[in-house]
Amino acid sequence: MSQLKLYGFELSGHSHRVSLFLSLLSLKFEFIQLDLSNGEHKKPEFINKNIFGQVPVLEDQGRYVADSNAILVYLASTYDPEHKWLPQDPFLMAEIQRFLSVAAGPVAYGPARARIKNVFNAPVNIADAQNISQTVLTTLDKHLINKSWLVGDCPSIADIANYSYIAHAPEGGIDLNLYPNVLRWLSQIEQLTGFVAMPKTPVGLYQPQTLV
Repeated sequence: MSQLKLYGFELSGHSHRVSLFLSLLSLKFEFIQLDLSNGEHKKPEFINKNIFGQVPVLEDQGRYVADSNAILVYLASTYDPEHKWLPQDPFLMAEIQRFLSVAAGPVAYGPARARIKNVFNAPVNIADAQNISQTVLTTLDKHLINKSWLVGDCPSIADIANYSYIAHAPEGGIDLNLYPNVLRWLSQIEQLTGFVAMPKTPVGLYQPQTLV
């Protein structure tokens, strides 16, 4: 098996979801950290790997796969011969695609944006991001009332795609204690063999309390 390379950034939830899935699949890979603050992801060498200049990018056998959700689909299709993570049943595949869209939509514009405001001081409206977060987390909490996983009876790439930014929502000032079913779901992912965490940043609800 060829050496996989993952070009990313350790505090990027998009990068983490791919690192996490590679680990869950027990795949060895080299993580290549890009200096986003100096625009390394916008330089010609990287643009040749991803025309949109975004991380992550997976290199496999001289080919490049860009976009974190697309990478999850690629890895599940290539390295999971039993199709546990991306079942071939058309209904389950459609449901998984729906939740990949949730990861790329309200999760990206909610928890992810609220987080990057506090972690990177990005020019986003954190109040809007927090409102979107409340809506999507309330919906997911209801969805998970009698469910262990987002789709079907087993973990899938739908869970992996949504995990990282929801788990780190407190960095954006979002209290996950309001969503007990979401917390249970996060805990189940964290108990999977091969789970690796994304580093926490001491901002938002993770900010150390000031001593008085």
